[in-house]
Amino acid sequence: MRRYDLDWLRVLVFGLLIFYHVGMFFVPWGWHIKNNNIIEWMRWPMLFLNQWRLPILFVISGMGTYYALSHRTLWQFNIERCKRLLIPLLFGMLCIVPPQVYFERLASGHFSKSYYDYFTTEAFIGVYPEGNISWHHLWFLVYLFLFSLVLSPVFGYLKRKNSTVVDWIKKKIEKPYGLYLFIIPLYFTEALVEPFFPVTHALIDDWFTVLNYIILFFYGFVLIATGPIFWKSLASIKNKALGIGIIAFGVQLIIWIIGKDSTYIHFTEAFIKVTNLWSWILVIFGYAATYLNKKSKLLAYCNRAVYPFYILHQTVTIAIGYYIMNLDWGFVPKFMVLSLGTFIISWLIYDLIILRITILHPLFGLKKP
Repeated sequence: MRRYDLDWLRVLVFGLLIFYHVGMFFVPWGWHIKNNNIIEWMRWPMLFLNQWRLPILFVISGMGTYYALSHRTLWQFNIERCKRLLIPLLFGMLCIVPPQVYFERLASGHFSKSYYDYFTTEAFIGVYPEGNISWHHLWFLVYLFLFSLVLSPVFGYLKRKNSTVVDWIKKKIEKPYGLYLFIIPLYFTEALVEPFFPVTHALIDDWFTVLNYIILFFYGFVLIATGPIFWKSLASIKNKALGIGIIAFGVQLIIWIIGKDSTYIHFTEAFIKVTNLWSWILVIFGYAATYLNKKSKLLAYCNRAVYPFYILHQTVTIAIGYYIMNLDWGFVPKFMVLSLGTFIISWLIYDLIILRITILHPLFGLKKP
């Protein structure tokens, strides 16, 4: 049975990504271009979103992998992953990402000529950030392809056999708070690996990101593999998880505000962080299962559009942001222009160009309707 709630979550979380990247234009920490007026209070909702927005995407991707392997051999699955992930990645690095780096170089004063001059002379010299070749926001595709390739034999085995691993997980998650056992591996990576490997999204030496997200990707697969037991356990714990998530994020805010650092605080914060992110993932899945597991024509359209939107959106946001970054408009007008402009321009490109030119479909990861 198709889970329409997972489709809705995929659409909504990727849609949220657009607002998140718009928010990055205003917050104090670094991004590709910045507004002339930093909005200090924006850090708090952004920090909240940052706890679970990427983890839940990898869990959803793992769940999708379970369904993809239901009607494909391993060979067919990996070929499909190449088509759906590597082709859009290469196209994006050649055509979608270069304008982002171009506007970044203009904003920093490192380039001043036309985009044509940049593309023909500078765009493919050196690796970002010193050079200009980059995958920017498309790093997600690289990691997802790597995880799919590495874990596909494991997933194939788990689906073919009456796996003792899946049976063990079923028994554990049937118990009260059994779903919280999943925070244990996340805690060890957060506490023991994260301090030594800052997040770079560059793949090389990005060991914390790789370990953290491959665990979450695996979680998505095995949770769906448990069948109805997962959804039953989720329904019984979602209200409790909401309370735990509120408390955990509140404690994390206190730790951030106090700002003191020590070994004890680090290990405590690591536990609070993984408890917080996992709680909100359970909350989101639990309430989505209750209210969003419904088929609709809007969902069918959005579910197909979400991948091209993801590929396009950051380039559109940065392009608009460059032209308004130094205007004295205030936060609300700029946020509205960036958000609506990104959605509308991405939708026009998708609906009027990509959908109507069949040869573009594989470049944006589109399957047949």
